[in-house]
Parts: sequence; structure tokens; C-alpha cells
Amino acid sequence: MLEINKIYLGDNLELLKQLDDNSIHSCVSDFPYNLSFMGRKWDTIPDYYKWCNERAKELLRVLKPGGYCLIFGGTRTHHRLVCAFEDAGFLIKDEISWLYSSGFPKSYNISKGFDKQAGILQETTETLFNNPKGKRDLSKRSDYGYVYLPETDLAKQWDGWGTALKPAQEPIMVAQKPIEKNYCYNVEKYGVGGINIDDSRIPFVKNESAKDLARSSQGFTSKSNIYNNSENYKVSSDSGNINGRFPANIIFDEEAAELLDKQTGILKSGSNCTRRQEGSFLEHGGLGKVGDIQITYGDSGGASRFFYCAKATIKDKTENNKITNKHPTVKPTDLIKYLIRLVTPPNGICLDICEGSGTHAKASLLLKKENYPINYIGFENDEESYNIALQRIEENNL
Repeated sequence: MLEINKIYLGDNLELLKQLDDNSIHSCVSDFPYNLSFMGRKWDTIPDYYKWCNERAKELLRVLKPGGYCLIFGGTRTHHRLVCAFEDAGFLIKDEISWLYSSGFPKSYNISKGFDKQAGILQETTETLFNNPKGKRDLSKRSDYGYVYLPETDLAKQWDGWGTALKPAQEPIMVAQKPIEKNYCYNVEKYGVGGINIDDSRIPFVKNESAKDLARSSQGFTSKSNIYNNSENYKVSSDSGNINGRFPANIIFDEEAAELLDKQTGILKSGSNCTRRQEGSFLEHGGLGKVGDIQITYGDSGGASRFFYCAKATIKDKTENNKITNKHPTVKPTDLIKYLIRLVTPPNGICLDICEGSGTHAKASLLLKKENYPINYIGFENDEESYNIALQRIEENNL
């Protein structure tokens, strides 16, 4: 068995074979998407399904029964990842969508392609901004420069057509190693198998009208129940869970949440009411019956308050500009912390077989400082990323 709280440099499949059977509580990892991202060798895999399936089989062996794998994937190749894990023996329990607004569109301009094919446009990295042969409409601007005016007939016919959408979400596979007998038996025997709902609830948003909403008809019993120590909006237990809303399978970054709130405007939850007829679909795990009290939190804000929002800061991956981190696909530490806590019990071992620049290890260290002790093991094949990860660990292991 490998030592815990350490990152290992080497091939993750070979390192997986050094772990004991049924020894790991969870796996949170950002797999290659196999899109040849920026020409990186690690993102160019000849047989992506086989690569994922081989690692899925080893993960099935080393995880305790009931252990979860939360694996990031790309929208174009995610289906191969999911099939590989399902074929290895995992149960596909859900999919979390991480929504963000900072994705850069990688669409091929078909109109410009026809002009280039005709020899009118010589494509360079500066074509969009400074092209001596291509015409530009100076009265129009796109997000990235002046709008290109097509010249050939085909270019005019297909003006405005591209080949890809702007990336704004990444799916996260939720796969579970099958449990033994039932959940209670499995959790008691192996200490894993459930999802940490209460510690992953969405905190209530503090807003200017919070005090006005503190009325007995909405379940508040006293002023002390309105805010907790971190000043998040909070209700009493007879109105709903005091820790917040049930975690959903959608996660926003802060910019995407802000965009959503601008579209929805300020919404206000009503007072608790009594159901007049039986529910027509599953709500909170079962059909609502006539006479049931419908839980509302009496708060207000944008629609994003119903979902977890991961905070992505510019200084996150550089530890306040103390190190140079060139890794191109660094995930927000806040997001990884959330995912680890969602499926890993306190004192459990969380594995990341694609550690990258060490965000998983950093998140585990920060959770420990927040009195949620997590042990981590990480594997990384790229030496440059491995060295960056060690620097980030050193900065956070104080």
C-alpha cells in the first residue's frame, strides 16, 4: 500500500496496481478529455475507451464497496469515459454539470475558409485584426476583433457559419462501486457509500430584505435563527433544513451564476403552504400528498442561489502569485473541495490519478484546516506538473 498524503510521479495505471484491494474511500479526478488540447501529449490517446476502461477496472478493485468516482470529462468524449466505467462494473449514479462562462469558442469560420481556399485570405494568427488581403467592416466589431467581410460567392453564402459552440460546461461522471447487501450494512462495514448531503447543502444567501422576511409564518422563531456565524441566511428547523438547500447536480462558477441572476432578476420564495392535491412527479424523494407542508425558505435573490457556486480566482493556481503554474486546465480549488467532501467521509482517503498541478492535494489540505480531515493520494505522469504540485502543497501545508 502506498503512503497517504503524498503525490507520486509515474504512470497512474502502474501506480494503481500498488494500492491494496478495498483501501480507498473515493476518487475525484480530472481525466484527459482526448481532444489533443493545445497539442499536449497527455491529451492525445489512441484508444480513449481502452485507456479509461483499464483504469476503471483498477479503481473498482482499490475502492471500498460503495466508494464513488467523480471524474471530469469533455462533452465530445464523455460518453466513452462513462461507458468504460460502466463496462468495468461501476454503477453510473448521476452526472454533475459544471457550468462556467469563461470558455473560449474554438469554431472554424467556414466563410473565411472558402476565401482562404480561393487564395484571397492568407490565414495567420493576426488575420482577424490585420489582414492586408481580407476586407473588414470597421463599423462592426465582434468579441475578438473586426467582422470579416467575405469576398467569394461561397464565402458570402456561408458567412456567419462555424463548426463549434462556445464551451460553457463540463460533465462530471458520478460512478459508484456496487454496495454489499444494503446501504446501512455497507456504510457500517466499510465506512463509505453515502453522499454527504448536509455538509454539501447550498447556504442561504444574505440579502437586504432578510430581516423583513423573519416572520413566524415563514418558520423563523427568533432573530438568532436568521444568520449563522458566517452571515449566511438561515431558517429554523420547522421550516426546512437549517444548513441550506439540497445539493443539486448543477454547479456554477461565479460569472455564470451572475449571468443567470441577471436573466431571472430577484425572485422571492413564498411562505410555507399546504398542498391541495397530490404531486404529479417525484419531489424530494417521493410524491407530495394532500395536506403536506411545502417547504420554502422565505428568502430572495437570483436563481443561482439554488445551486453551488465554485469560486474561481485568478490567484488560486499560483498561490497568490508565489509560484508559476503553467498547467492549462487547472480546476478551481473551491470546486474540488466541494466534490471531495460530497463523497468522502472524514478521515477517508481520496485518490486522484490525474493530479495535474496539485489542486486535489491542496483542496484536501484546506479541508483539513476547516476541521474536515481528508487524506489524499495523487498520481501524476508529467514531471513539470508534478513539481508545481509539490510547490503548491508546500505553500498550503503550514
